[in-house]
Amino acid sequence: MLSALAQPAFAGGLDRGGYNIDQLFDASQFSIQSGVIYVMPQRKLKNVQDVPTSGGNLNSRPNYADDTTDYAVPYLGLKGGAGNVDCLVDYSEPFGAHTNPGVNWAGANNNVETKVDSRNYGATCSYKFDVGPGQLRVIGGAFYQEIEGFQEKLVAVIPAPASALYSGVGRLDLSDESWGWRAGVAYEIPEYALRASLVYNSRVKYDNLTGTVNLTQLPITGGNPFLGRNTPVVGSAEAPESLELKVQSGIAPDWLAFGSVKWTNWSVLQSIPFCPTNGLPCPKGGLTSLDLGYRDGWTVSGGIGHKFNDQWSGAVSVTWDRGTSDGYGAQTDSWLLGVGAAYSPTENIEWRLAGSLGVLTSGESGTFTRDGVTYGDDVTYSFGNDLVAAISTSIKVKF
Repeated sequence: MLSALAQPAFAGGLDRGGYNIDQLFDASQFSIQSGVIYVMPQRKLKNVQDVPTSGGNLNSRPNYADDTTDYAVPYLGLKGGAGNVDCLVDYSEPFGAHTNPGVNWAGANNNVETKVDSRNYGATCSYKFDVGPGQLRVIGGAFYQEIEGFQEKLVAVIPAPASALYSGVGRLDLSDESWGWRAGVAYEIPEYALRASLVYNSRVKYDNLTGTVNLTQLPITGGNPFLGRNTPVVGSAEAPESLELKVQSGIAPDWLAFGSVKWTNWSVLQSIPFCPTNGLPCPKGGLTSLDLGYRDGWTVSGGIGHKFNDQWSGAVSVTWDRGTSDGYGAQTDSWLLGVGAAYSPTENIEWRLAGSLGVLTSGESGTFTRDGVTYGDDVTYSFGNDLVAAISTSIKVKF
């Protein structure tokens, strides 16, 4: 599928490419595909102001920080077909995040380092039958998903001489696993290289997000039962549902136009409180919370592909992603230009290389309230237009 050549992108929320079942449509009876996307966002925070709390005033620290880090997203898929039935089993890492501004900035009480990783094991099948000049395909499947992560914040500024023993940083660790499902339809007319697909992926409910709140880097003071201890905690959250429409069609000999629209319900992730499970009472709002405050995400992409000869194909695309931050956080709209090429030395092997370059648009983060929960009351900052780049490579063997 030429539209896949220019896919490397950077999306909002915890999106690292989401779910991709394009390999299910491979025309060969069997195929094995493996690939990786490497993303390099360059989000830089500036004009940072600590909102002083009982934890200490941090405005003497640098008022800027490099917020994002590079990351890689692997994929492995195995597709098989017999008659009108095709099935795909795949491994992917659809969701994740990694920000690491460090402890030496004025917003360290908001974030020192946050990292979330996912592992997704999917099985998807389709049944196709003749309808008019083409074929209608009914799609269904399920996936098992694991998630884990941590967040570190500066809880309190520790004065000397105790600062030689304690950093004042608290850490939340969490993990869980759950199931989801997908359903969809597609219509194809191979003669015109036409395909339209609509696929829904369900929410994944993490009702048992277990972990610990580690406050051993704070001295035991004031009778607080959590300070100086590693406390087991539990919370609940949902990975969002999504609905994606993809369309491609031949527009001239060896030329293809393609486009897609995806909606992702990131607004299900607001503030996720964590309460102790060791019998101690839960403070109001949780012992700690993972505050996201997202709004729904939209991703729109379109492009053109061309087959130069039996060995070489290429594509170019433009993608707009609506940022999920809504006055809190640094996930604003992004625009990306993607280019890619595919090389097939034989009819059984296809190697792809693609890349994209784009802009993360400017904005600011501050205090706002939603559903009675206040976000951004610990730090304010702004950011300009920043660059993001990505590169991907994959190899497919088909027979």
